[in-house]
Amino acid sequence: MIPQKNRFSEVNDWDEPEEEVYRVLSKEEMAVLRKSNALNHPPLSPWKILAAQVVITVLSMVIWSVFGGPVGESLYSQSAFLGGLISVLPSALFLIKLELAKKTQILNPGNYLAALVSGEFIKIVVTLMLFVGIAYLVPGVLWVPLLVTYVLALKCVWLAWFWR
Repeated sequence: MIPQKNRFSEVNDWDEPEEEVYRVLSKEEMAVLRKSNALNHPPLSPWKILAAQVVITVLSMVIWSVFGGPVGESLYSQSAFLGGLISVLPSALFLIKLELAKKTQILNPGNYLAALVSGEFIKIVVTLMLFVGIAYLVPGVLWVPLLVTYVLALKCVWLAWFWR
């Protein structure tokens, strides 16, 4: 016996698309929805993340100073400072670029997206320039404290999940 198509069912449920029902909300309902979401998920300022990067950099400098002399004089803490600087400075430039884009007269998604992409490009270029500049211009830099502090400062963004 040869099996036939749709032998067991007359209607194939996969072929019929289901209509999705959309309900239009009024202004009052939308305001209530926004207010309830604002309480559940408050917006987090990127400047707080930048401040956390500065705090992590200072803590890393203090911890790395255990291996050397005082905080300002130790090559370990200076290298940790440079690692934090490589993380904080490009992030600050990126945030300034986005803040300037928000304050333009014509704010549309295309202009904001262009500011986002160009700000990210600036961030990458400045980061690379800082790494290359430190490698060539700072004699005796210790790369382990520099890279550890750089990675720790970058990972401050992950802390934002716990601040909500």
